[in-house]
Amino acid sequence: MEAYLLDWANLLLRWLHVIVGIAWIGASFYFVWLDNHLVKPESAELKAKGVDGELWAVHGGGFYNPQKYMVAPPNLPQHLHWFYWESYWTWMSGFALFVTLYLFNASTYLIDRRVFDWSTVAGGTASAIAAALVFLSAGWLVYDQICRRFGHKKDGQIGNDGVVLGLIAAFIVLASWAAAQLFAGRAAFLITGAMIATMMSANVLVWIIPGQKQVIADMRAGRPVNPVFGQRGKQRSVHNTYFTLPVLIAMLSNHYGMLYSHAHNWLVLIGLMLAGVLIRSYFVKRHKGSNAWGLVAAALALLAALIVWMAPAAPSPALANTAQPVPTLAQVQAVVEQRCVMCHNAQLAQKNIQLHTAALIEQNAQSLYQQAVLLKIMPMNNATGITDDERALLGRWFEHRTVK
Repeated sequence: MEAYLLDWANLLLRWLHVIVGIAWIGASFYFVWLDNHLVKPESAELKAKGVDGELWAVHGGGFYNPQKYMVAPPNLPQHLHWFYWESYWTWMSGFALFVTLYLFNASTYLIDRRVFDWSTVAGGTASAIAAALVFLSAGWLVYDQICRRFGHKKDGQIGNDGVVLGLIAAFIVLASWAAAQLFAGRAAFLITGAMIATMMSANVLVWIIPGQKQVIADMRAGRPVNPVFGQRGKQRSVHNTYFTLPVLIAMLSNHYGMLYSHAHNWLVLIGLMLAGVLIRSYFVKRHKGSNAWGLVAAALALLAALIVWMAPAAPSPALANTAQPVPTLAQVQAVVEQRCVMCHNAQLAQKNIQLHTAALIEQNAQSLYQQAVLLKIMPMNNATGITDDERALLGRWFEHRTVK
């Protein structure tokens, strides 16, 4: 019953996370696009009101005319819409999902003794959980200090963008490597993505929204507005838009065993995230009227290089020319009993899959083939040490079996 309820919690939290994530990313992408498509108003009335840019758009049968003011309208409206709950709910739902799936089942999902044996550390599993949480908080603290120390000038202005972005990139590479040395490959990918997502949400919580509220408060009180609040908010917003695609690919890629089980999985993750940055950079430039096709070419070349680099070794010519015998069900059952049955039996049926009899192997052949052969997700973290030859045996059996 506990596993059943956890599956429901996993499903519902994942659903919520995807919904609010779409809302947050959609709003972020829209405002970046909007900022880069505003045109100077021609109307003297709009200019007199302080409108610096406007856009006419049509959607769903209606006409829309968003306007951006150089500073603010002469009379601030009482009711202003703030875009921040999308960010907060994305982080909260993601963290709840992380706790439910990875921390609550740390010995299965978070820890891989072949990567790092946490039993040799004081606290064991508890220390692994603490380390995962430290990654999230420390990531934000280091990133924030990079922005403060190298991006804030002595006069309070914002600058040194190239230095700041370079240091952030170096830190993410280092964090990705460290995560892959401490946690199971799948967890390392997710923790790295969650660390960057924490940076993004903390930017909204700590800098963007408080800065906007301070500006509004100063305007209402008739005090001079310090432009640094807008500059700092803009800096963090720009970072967030470049973080978006790397976070998404880190979250999605942990569902593909061929990626996180690679011997150099942290380099695989860095390559995928860099491709995301290049693709997002292209769209940002395109919104400004420049088609930087070189960025697209670089992203595609990088992805192609990853595909070629990670491709499984071709069988030797002698083996390729030798017809492989179709395994018998008895041979399959021998592999399954050694590698799978300890988690998929009458007493413990993970994911409601039982494999302790020949009939049950036949019944669940599709799932066995998908999870153990195609995706290579199971056994989880390859805890039972299934070999490539054994996976190939399962694959040949499934592909040539006669369904009764």
